[in-house]
Amino acid sequence: MRFATRRLAVGLVCAIASLAVAGAARASGSELIPSIGVTRSVHDSNADAQVYGGLAVRTTMLPGLKAEIGAAYRSEDRNGGSLKVRQWPVTGSLWLTPLPVIYAGGGVGWYHTTFDYAPALAIANQTTEKFGVHLGGGLEVPLGPAALDLNGRYVFLGTEQSQLPPQKFNPDFWTTTLGLAIRF
Repeated sequence: MRFATRRLAVGLVCAIASLAVAGAARASGSELIPSIGVTRSVHDSNADAQVYGGLAVRTTMLPGLKAEIGAAYRSEDRNGGSLKVRQWPVTGSLWLTPLPVIYAGGGVGWYHTTFDYAPALAIANQTTEKFGVHLGGGLEVPLGPAALDLNGRYVFLGTEQSQLPPQKFNPDFWTTTLGLAIRF
């Protein structure tokens, strides 16, 4: 069952990527969006928000519909600094654009995650790969040939295992980014 879910998620990411590449080939409404943002874990209410960065390509598929492929790097400390979680999400999204400056939607992503335990704990580091989904939206404020892009999303990843108490935790997180959408 888990393998079938993974194959379905890979298929969805590939389908969204294919649509985005096909749309980019038409060269109408394509944007390169470098961004910086803040991310915060849902599980740890005492955790500080962390800064992270990303890069996305967004293209108009149809009037009122955009597709996006993105990659980012984020990290967070857990369990009082005993565990550092580093993550490289690669996502595919579909955004409905009822107005040119507002969008909302969601997508799927592949989340490559490394758990780095403090050396004093003598616990081997581990790496996992998961598929997750996200919902969100944003504003795109035109600035001539570019635009400011403000995006927020909630990422659902399901339960994760840890060798520290508690053994299971919720890795879901929020992100808010500010990017510069460069049209090409």
